[in-house]
Amino acid sequence: MQKKDIGLGILIIVVGAIVYMRNPLFLSPINLGNTANLIGLFGLFAIGQGFVIMTGGIDLSVGSVIALLGVLFVDMVGKFGVPWPIAVAITVGLGVLIGLAHGILITRFKLQPFVVTLCGLLIYRGIARGYTAESTAGFPFGSSYPQLEWLTIGRSFGVPHSFLAMLIVAAIMWVVLHHTVFGRHLCAVGKNEEAARFSGINTRFVTITAYVICAVLASIAAIYFAMFTKSVQPSSHGNFYELYAIAAAVLGGCSLRGGEGSVIGIVLGAVLLQELQNLVNLLGIPSSLNFAVMGTVILLGVLADQQFATYRNRKNTERALGLLQKQ
Repeated sequence: MQKKDIGLGILIIVVGAIVYMRNPLFLSPINLGNTANLIGLFGLFAIGQGFVIMTGGIDLSVGSVIALLGVLFVDMVGKFGVPWPIAVAITVGLGVLIGLAHGILITRFKLQPFVVTLCGLLIYRGIARGYTAESTAGFPFGSSYPQLEWLTIGRSFGVPHSFLAMLIVAAIMWVVLHHTVFGRHLCAVGKNEEAARFSGINTRFVTITAYVICAVLASIAAIYFAMFTKSVQPSSHGNFYELYAIAAAVLGGCSLRGGEGSVIGIVLGAVLLQELQNLVNLLGIPSSLNFAVMGTVILLGVLADQQFATYRNRKNTERALGLLQKQ
């Protein structure tokens, strides 16, 4: 995984250098700050998506979860006057319940992750739209929440707090994935769930926990997005965010077959995606091509993963044959 991370880091530098040569505003403090903020916002839930993909699953409901929980958070704080720490706790708690529901349906009722989370995508978006009667949820005009705003949209030494929050989450998840028993079990379940079960691993617990982590990080991202946009339009807020998360995870080395992944790689994948979005804006490429860029990136990432897996399997086979011949 380290070689993939290094290669992705080099690609980020090369793309950044090309954009800078075409438009020096790329390295301006304002642009770097805005880009870092977006990296933090999207990186938060991309890390959660990566954990789900490592189990061999997928979560298509991320964008709708962000829309629904964003609407509820805005109304709790702005409309009903719930103290923001309590509103944050309730929002994260709802994220836990959503993740539990996904995990239980997948493990207990043996439903496909694609089906469960696709239904979630439709259900959560529908609830958000029905709850607001298709209207926009926003904070009252002139309202201010100093501490909450400082935590979410504030900056320290010019670095957006959303970016710092993502780094903190990434550090915690890096330890969880690479230095805990749960991390080893997660990869084992993704590589071969049946073999993992026979070896004594509680595969249900591992899978459910992965979906809870994904939903919790999506709920945290929902709070940051709500404070960043100041209002939530449930019909469009968070649309296609699940594609950003999947693209970042795939670019970061997470295999869609499961069993492989890197937190550092996911973060670098989020960086590259926002760098590409920045490229589209700075070079005057029509924003309507954004989705074409995302689709191309996902396709290339999957192709690269497939070719890498084929190459690795061939090398392992050649190595095994070489050992047999020596014997």
